[in-house]
Amino acid sequence: MVQLLIKGGEVIDPGNITGVMDIIVDDGKIADVLPSAGSDIEAAASQIIDASGKIVTPGLIDLHVHFREPGFEHKETIATGCQAAAAGGFTAVCPMPNTHPVNDCAMVTDFMLKKARETGAARILPVASISLGLKGDTLSNFKELKDAGAVAVSDDGMPVVNSALMRKALEYAGALDLIVISHSEDPDLVADGVMNECGLSVRMGLPGIPNAAESIMVMREIALAKLTGVPIHIAHVSTAESVQAIREAKARGVRVTAETAPHYVTLTHDAVNGYNTNAKMNPPLRSEKDRQAVVTGLKDGTIDFIATDHAPHSVSEKETAFEKAPNGIIGLETALPLGLKLVNDNTLTLPELIDRMSKIPARILNQKNGIESGKPADITIMDLNREYTVDPERFRSLSRNTPFANWRLKGKAVCTIVAGKIIYQDDENG
Repeated sequence: MVQLLIKGGEVIDPGNITGVMDIIVDDGKIADVLPSAGSDIEAAASQIIDASGKIVTPGLIDLHVHFREPGFEHKETIATGCQAAAAGGFTAVCPMPNTHPVNDCAMVTDFMLKKARETGAARILPVASISLGLKGDTLSNFKELKDAGAVAVSDDGMPVVNSALMRKALEYAGALDLIVISHSEDPDLVADGVMNECGLSVRMGLPGIPNAAESIMVMREIALAKLTGVPIHIAHVSTAESVQAIREAKARGVRVTAETAPHYVTLTHDAVNGYNTNAKMNPPLRSEKDRQAVVTGLKDGTIDFIATDHAPHSVSEKETAFEKAPNGIIGLETALPLGLKLVNDNTLTLPELIDRMSKIPARILNQKNGIESGKPADITIMDLNREYTVDPERFRSLSRNTPFANWRLKGKAVCTIVAGKIIYQDDENG
């Protein structure tokens, strides 16, 4: 008797396997992948998922989320964040360290991993802080944090302004094979800015943030990666200048990777018109020229993958004056269908999208991922034909701060499996 049979789905594992297959799962791992065949397999299975007409892929991985526990549980808990991830098709997510207390020691990392195990939902791969307390002046103990289970370090939400400290972080992380994730932002150029610097910001009477606030720091990180020979990963790329700098650095052989988020390929600064705080984020939504540059960068591989930057805030926090509202939107439960828009408009092929939401993040994180014998049975099943209207009240996340409410989308995750266990199954009504 085998644990689970996923029958008759179209398997797409970029670079490995495609075709209508049966997947046999036993003891939390993929035992075999066979051309879809017959009843003999069904008779041996204790549980069967009929995936006919569906797409079956390696589990989606989000390298950039904010789960607010510990410290800000009114926005999101590890449990609700993991459930939201599962509902979005994500089998693993990387929570950033800007909690309270900050994830800058083994005790906090241990706490987060314990809480995640209790949820029985998506896996978490914690990102610890570069500096103690995110203060940017003293490095955290990377060895202790890695031993506790951290997969990367970042001061996301706060730029590391001190270039000497960032150099030391790269050298220290490089010796431990830890990923360094940069929140690339010059705070002096940002100043009191709250949206993209453009004609709309002038008309709305809001202080703007120039593209250079991001791209200058991207260029610094590239210089430090070249200096140290250690890889750097650039978070939430939003500007044409950043895309071009990363493209040129890769051409020179600099070890740099980058991500963008669904909102930067879908929206522009026009979304904040009317002082819409659910479209306020950091970095801010940019111009149509920037959006197109980011899409091109994602297509040609300059930008390696898509990450959500899921950033929950309560309704009361967002329902305030635009200047005072916190930055960030939630993204776990809308990322896949927004990504599928790129497939539907022929910007990406479906295998390219799966690569950018599953295989490439796994490779960067050194995680086992794939539809093949012996790999963990972390699997996403999606229905490309499901059409639905985004209703934030149905989200598993505690928060509702999305600019995509009432959007009509096509395609979504309908089943998410971690270690052979179904952690999410669509109820056909959402």
